Amino acid sequence: MKAYLREKVTEALASMGVSPASPVSFETPRGTGHGDLTTNIAMIVAKGSGRKSRDVAADIVARLAPDPSLVAGIDIAGPGFINFSFAGKYYLRQLGDLVRTGDTFGRSAIGKGRKVQVEFVSANPTGPLTVGHGRGAVFGDTVARMLEWTGHEVEREYYFNNAGRQMRILGDSVRQRYLELLGDNVEFPRDYYQGEYIRDIARHLMESDGDRLRDEPAEGKFKEQAETEIFADIRKTLAALGIVFGSFYNENWLYEQGKIREVIDELRARGLVYESEGAVWLKTSALGLEKDKVIVKSSGEPTYRLPDIAYHREKFRRGYDLMIDVFGADHIATYPDVLAALKALGLDERRVTVLIHQFVTILQDGEVVKMSTRKANFITLDELIDEVGADVVRYFFLMRTISSHLNFDLGLAKKHSDENPVFYLQYAYARICSILRYAGDASVPPAPAGEFDASLLSSAAETDLIKTLLLFPETVESCALAYEPHRLADYLQGVATSFHRFYHECRVVTDDGPLTRARIALSHAVRCVLRNGFGILGISAPEQM
Repeated sequence: MKAYLREKVTEALASMGVSPASPVSFETPRGTGHGDLTTNIAMIVAKGSGRKSRDVAADIVARLAPDPSLVAGIDIAGPGFINFSFAGKYYLRQLGDLVRTGDTFGRSAIGKGRKVQVEFVSANPTGPLTVGHGRGAVFGDTVARMLEWTGHEVEREYYFNNAGRQMRILGDSVRQRYLELLGDNVEFPRDYYQGEYIRDIARHLMESDGDRLRDEPAEGKFKEQAETEIFADIRKTLAALGIVFGSFYNENWLYEQGKIREVIDELRARGLVYESEGAVWLKTSALGLEKDKVIVKSSGEPTYRLPDIAYHREKFRRGYDLMIDVFGADHIATYPDVLAALKALGLDERRVTVLIHQFVTILQDGEVVKMSTRKANFITLDELIDEVGADVVRYFFLMRTISSHLNFDLGLAKKHSDENPVFYLQYAYARICSILRYAGDASVPPAPAGEFDASLLSSAAETDLIKTLLLFPETVESCALAYEPHRLADYLQGVATSFHRFYHECRVVTDDGPLTRARIALSHAVRCVLRNGFGILGISAPEQM
C-alpha cells in the first residue's frame, strides 16, 4: 500500500510542479482515529514556499484519486499531516493473500542481487564464549536472517586470531598445567588463563601423550590442542543457539599471504605511515581523526588496527556489496581508525557498517548473579543456555536495542508463564495449534486458500488482528534495513496480544459453518505470521506447551 500511495502522492505533487528531493515517506499513526498511514510531505513542501502547510495538504488531497476499494478516506490533521484510511475490502483481500502465501509471507526481494557479509562473534579461541559474546552472536545471526528474508545473499563469517601474544599465553597456560599434572612444582602466573578448562585440556594431553611433552614448546602441541578443543567448544555452543557460520577467516593467513606487508607498504607509499620511538605509526590525524595511532609496536607486534585494516581490504576484494561488523563496546575506539585507513586506501568505507552492542549483566532479584566459577571467572554462554534454554537466551538478547546495556533478568527468564515474553509468544502459537486440532476433531475442515468469507470477520477484535498481521512484511523489511531485530520482537508481542483479545472475544469453532471457516482461516494466518517471525528470530514454534 505504501508504494501505491507514494505513486499517487508523487503524481499529485508533479501536477503542482513540485518534485520532492527524496521519496514521499509514510508512517503508521500512533493511536486510533488518525487513519492507517500518514505522511508529512505537505509540511516538507510548504517549508520555504511561503504557503501554509495545511493549504498545501489540501491542494495535494484535491488532486488525489485513489481506488475506493483500497482507500476509504483521506483527512488532514494538525499542521498538515495527510492521513489515509484503508478500505475494509483491501484488508480482507490482503488476508486472503496471506493465507495463500503461508510460509513465504513477509519475504521480499528488496535485497536481490546484493551480496552481504555479516561478521560476528569473532572471539579468539582462548576460552569458552561468555554471555557478552552471546549477545553479539544472537544479534549477528538474526541480522543475517532478516537480510536473507529480504532477498540478500548473506554469508556469515567468524574472524579469529590463532597467533600473537594471547595465543602464546594460552599455550603456555596449558603447558604449565600439564607440568603441574606431572607432579612438577609450578608457580602459575596470575595473568595466565585460570579456568578449569585449561586443566581439562592439559589432562587430555597427559592421557594421550603421557610425559612425552615435557620439553614441548608452548606454541607447539599445547597451543594446537588448546585451539582445537576450545574451537570445538565454541562451535558446539553456537550450534545450541542455531548459529552456523559459512566461513571462518584466520588472521594468521593475512601474515602468511603477505597481506599485512602489502597494507603497510601501500599506506607508506601514500605518506600515511612513519616510524617513531621504534614503533610504526599511522597518520590518523591526517585522516580527520584526533591523533596518530600505533599499528606496529616497538616489539614488532602489530596492534589490533593493522590486521583489521588488511582483513577488511580483503573483504572488499571478495566482492561484497555490504559488509556488516558486529562488535562489542570494547571496539568503539578502534573501528573509526580502520574505516579511515580503508578510505585512505581508496576504498568506499560506506560499504562497511559497524554495529556495536553494549554489555550484558545477569540479574536475579535485582542482584548481579555469578552463576559458576567452574570454567573461569566469568559466566559462560553454555551455563546460561543450560539454565534457561536456547529460546529464552535468544529472545532476551534480542528484545532490547543493542545500543543499551542489557540487564538479563534470570528470575523472569526461568518463569514458564505468560509473564515471560518468550512463553507469552509461544503460548499464543500453541493455543492456535490447539484450536486447529480441536477444529479438526470437531470435523470442521480448515479453509483452503480463498475458500472462506473474510467479510464475516467484522468485529473490532478481528479487524484489529487482521490489520496487525498485515504489517508483518513491512515490519520485516524495515527491521532488516535498519538492523533492528528488537522491533520485530516488539511487533510479535503485538500480534500475540491482538490474538489473545480475538480468542477471548470471538469463539472460533461455532455452530455457524461459514463464520467458523473464516475464523479458522484467520487463526491459520496468525500462526503463519508467528511461525515466520519465530524463524527470523531463531526461536522454536512449539505446537503444545
